[in-house]
Amino acid sequence: MVNPRNAYGETLLKMGKKHPNLVVLDADLSKSTKTIIFAKKYPERFFEMGIAEANMMSTAAGLASCGKIPFVSTFAVFATGRVYDQIRMDIAYSEANVKIFATHGGISVGKDGASHQMIEDLALMRVLPNMTVLAPSDATQTGKIVELMAESKGPMYARVGRANAPIIYKEKELKDLKIGKGITVEDGSDVSIIACGTMVEPALDARKRLKKSGISARIIDMHTIKPLDVDLVKKCAKETNAIITAEEHSIIGGLGSAVAEIIADNNIPIKFKRMGVPDKFAESGEPKDLLEKYKLNEKHIVNVSIKLVK
Repeated sequence: MVNPRNAYGETLLKMGKKHPNLVVLDADLSKSTKTIIFAKKYPERFFEMGIAEANMMSTAAGLASCGKIPFVSTFAVFATGRVYDQIRMDIAYSEANVKIFATHGGISVGKDGASHQMIEDLALMRVLPNMTVLAPSDATQTGKIVELMAESKGPMYARVGRANAPIIYKEKELKDLKIGKGITVEDGSDVSIIACGTMVEPALDARKRLKKSGISARIIDMHTIKPLDVDLVKKCAKETNAIITAEEHSIIGGLGSAVAEIIADNNIPIKFKRMGVPDKFAESGEPKDLLEKYKLNEKHIVNVSIKLVK
């Protein structure tokens, strides 16, 4: 079990050495977002902006206009909702080379409740022109995605959860990782489970249980929500009998909506089900209890798959 936030901080340090123009901004949460790792090594390239997230986004856009590569971090709820106008005008509209890396996404933040459980961020960022939207699934992939963000041009948003997570990939397995290209983690012929972020691991666990029931599940890690891998979605629709999307995000506007748009736009006749947080605010509680209540765990992926296939 490794926390993706640690991988973020450690990769920032690595990329900071490689790119002298890389700078990091945080909003009084560097210990939680792990940008403190970078700050200790490169204090002259770290900017503690205080609880002034809107100013932080605009400052990052200004730094980008001067040739810097700014990485901006705070909790997902502050990184998108509180500062939407600044992201929209100063970063997305201006095509500023700003990298927003948010932590504590989804309902697994737990006891902090609805005020801190950001379930709308993927939708908010996905609708912005020029914005790339990412949701890595483990620490290894997080590190690789941070590398790609640092070396790619344009506005980007990435989110990870709060908790430790199992390692899914070895580094060598991600040597060809590309933004905009999903990963077929496990192949299957009956149902395609397209997941992102924290939901990839329970999807893999569900696959093992489904195999015992005689159902062959294909697991797709759709780490890039925008631009979505359209060809991979079409391939799944052609080669399997049903598609399920799974995300720790609102059922509206995120991965499920993106896949549904492809299915509708291309008139693809296939059984399809979205799994996500229903159209309501979640409540305070233990992460595992919340994931059970909102049917976002291995057991419910299995149940939905069996119902859809049989």
